[in-house]
Amino acid sequence: MAKEGGYVIENIYQGGYSSLDPNKAYSGSFTGYRSNAGSVGLTTDYRTANILQDISTKLSSGVKQIEVSTIQQEVFDAIPKQHLKEAQQLAKLTGIDISLHAPLTEASGITQQGFSELNREMVEKKVTDTLLRGRELNPDGNIPITFHSSNAIPGTEWKTLGDIEGKKPREAKRLIAVDKENGRMIPLETERKFYPGEDLKEGTLFTPEKSLQSQNITDWDNRIFQLFTHKERADQILEENRLPIEHLFNDLKEGKVDPRNLTPTQQKIYMRARDAENYLEEINKNARAIFSRGYQYGNDAQKEALRNLSEQYKKEIEQPGGGNIFSQSRAMHNLLSNLQHPALAPEIYVPIEKFATEQSAKTFGNAAFAAFEKFKDPNKTPLMVIENPPAGAGLSTGEDLKNLVVESRKQFVNKAKEKGMDENQANKIAEKLIGATWDVGHINLLRSQGFTDKDIVKETEKVAPFVKHVHLSDNFGMAHTELPMGMGNVPMKEIMARLGEKGFEGKKIIEAGDWWQHFKTSPLKETLEGFGSPMYSVGGTPYWNQALGFQQGYSSGFGTMLPSNNYQTFGAGFSQLPSELGGELTGGGGRFSQRRME
Repeated sequence: MAKEGGYVIENIYQGGYSSLDPNKAYSGSFTGYRSNAGSVGLTTDYRTANILQDISTKLSSGVKQIEVSTIQQEVFDAIPKQHLKEAQQLAKLTGIDISLHAPLTEASGITQQGFSELNREMVEKKVTDTLLRGRELNPDGNIPITFHSSNAIPGTEWKTLGDIEGKKPREAKRLIAVDKENGRMIPLETERKFYPGEDLKEGTLFTPEKSLQSQNITDWDNRIFQLFTHKERADQILEENRLPIEHLFNDLKEGKVDPRNLTPTQQKIYMRARDAENYLEEINKNARAIFSRGYQYGNDAQKEALRNLSEQYKKEIEQPGGGNIFSQSRAMHNLLSNLQHPALAPEIYVPIEKFATEQSAKTFGNAAFAAFEKFKDPNKTPLMVIENPPAGAGLSTGEDLKNLVVESRKQFVNKAKEKGMDENQANKIAEKLIGATWDVGHINLLRSQGFTDKDIVKETEKVAPFVKHVHLSDNFGMAHTELPMGMGNVPMKEIMARLGEKGFEGKKIIEAGDWWQHFKTSPLKETLEGFGSPMYSVGGTPYWNQALGFQQGYSSGFGTMLPSNNYQTFGAGFSQLPSELGGELTGGGGRFSQRRME
């Protein structure tokens, strides 16, 4: 280009001075990351079960990777088993690799009605069935089958995501807590509370994490406090009638009084004693339930403390004279008083990420082992690759996905050990068969919570060792849209650098549903431009990101606002001159009038 008097004259041709320079990116969508076209694939239309027709259509574009997308259960169930086999034969004939996107389901078993182990087991059956049926697409290899880590549960809104080494913990702006007993969810947000006798100007700041801790202590204390209320009524009856009750029960015990022939006064005393016993029985029933709850959900230290309380309670009941109503009341009082200590409050309410990880790991680990047990050979068993959903949903960050993969592998190993497999061998198989699908567009939605490129890349680093599959879509971080790479602000170059060889070698599947919907064309060319892929299989120049130097593409020029005759008029050379002037223009028309020379 040349400078002239305060303004700049740009290159006339979009290819610039060297369209073959590999360092030049003439496409505005170039991400800075280069990938060969063979590692990039397309999905089938998730709305159709006619996968044979759709695969054939996608094959015409020359892709070597195709993912059968069946995110709706009814679509997956509408695919005949013969079609899965036919798709496998088609893949063999054309030399393509096929993967599968499983139907979306909530692996944790949580629904709007809460958590149910029965529901989780039903989901596990569906996941297992998908693995078994999906193998028909590639019975001789490890077909990647993608399952979302979550589908129906909300996620925590984060203030900080923490660093990779864990030195800086995650902090929540809005935390979703789950009652582990029933799956009931409650949102917890940062708030200020004002208490008498404290600084009312500033108040007390409760973070979501602090509110969660308070919720557990308060819930535990309230349950025990209700029992003390009933206990006070029983104590009142016993204290008001202590001597008459003691005398009556001693006489009954020694046989001095016939229980069938009590006097009216004795009957009244006996009924008061029975009232107290009924209160104590109800208290005992509820105290046992609270004790069981604490032991079931308590940590190791809490369980040890509860074992000591249990022994103490047993001694007080079994000591001489411990069987009477007064000693029972004292033993129950001591038990409730000790249980009321805040240190014994179990972690009943937990962050949804923790609860969902525990439950989903059972689903994925059990299903993966069931598939391995069915097919025996780890080299011919489908890969379970767990995908991060759009950021903001449950289990959507890199740390969440890493934790879920790790716990799912542990569950696989536990199942394998139960069947007599060596632990080291089980670990190797689990690492091979269970991994992650990293969706770069989904994690980019962290921007809507105020996070930056640096944060998004850090989340990639956390999950990178577990990634076996990549989903490609671009967006602007504010809404879950799907565009070809390079058309939004996903930091693709930095993400792929963190994924390293696994990201480069793994299948990269384009998910650009919004592009298909609005522009009605394949997103493949735009993705190849965004990746600067070589135009020819031998590699080297020219690259797709330089295609604008050779032809008008989506991102070049001004569309069809100018007629083709304009380019003929101002083009170079003599080919467009009429033959009378030595050119090649047929019909004898002039370049301007298009009429023959007279």
